[in-house]
Amino acid sequence: MKALIQTPTPDLEKSKEFYSTLKWKQINESPCIVSDGKAVVMINPDRFARAGIVFYKDSWTAEKEKLAKDYTFWATPGGLCFMDPSGTWIYLNEGPSPVKHNPEEKSFGITGNLAGLSMETSDMEKSYQLYTMLGFEKTMGGPEQGWLAMDNDEGFGISFMKPMACPHLFFNPSFTYFNGKEGNKKVIADIQNAGIPITEEITHFNKEEKVDNIIIRDPGGFGFFLFNDG
Repeated sequence: MKALIQTPTPDLEKSKEFYSTLKWKQINESPCIVSDGKAVVMINPDRFARAGIVFYKDSWTAEKEKLAKDYTFWATPGGLCFMDPSGTWIYLNEGPSPVKHNPEEKSFGITGNLAGLSMETSDMEKSYQLYTMLGFEKTMGGPEQGWLAMDNDEGFGISFMKPMACPHLFFNPSFTYFNGKEGNKKVIADIQNAGIPITEEITHFNKEEKVDNIIIRDPGGFGFFLFNDG
């Protein structure tokens, strides 16, 4: 696992309970790492932790030299961190990942089918160049189109949107799940039955103004877009 998501938490036990309620599984004790079969999330109770992506590699010296002109780096216990054009924190940790994970064919959490990570970026071209350097390749769209999808060799997918493209709350970064029209009805019902607070009920895309998409957040504020696309 060369990359995983970090979410901060004010209360580790509450975050564990949140992900357990989503039917995610804990796959590592320390650091605490959970998964829905595809997504891998490290829950970090450190008070200086921020939501972001953690990358692992033996050395980041070459990348740091290339990025130093455009980004300011900060030292961390694991290596370095900096902020990308979307405001997402990127952590470049030196050494092996704390977990080995082979993605399942399907996500098993009640959140449904993982589409990837989503970000609103202030500079599409700059984001494209940065994530290309971090090992991602374009799969759909392009900077000139105002949206861009990229994957790395582990199947970790990221979608970038230009500002003012999404008529709902947006937290950088957030997971996006595409469950189809009927599938998302079940996901919404399962979330409601589990007692998980809904951050936003979205009616914008429904001609009858019915709630057919929702957004939830974990205790650290990490977002989940549970949508009926796909």
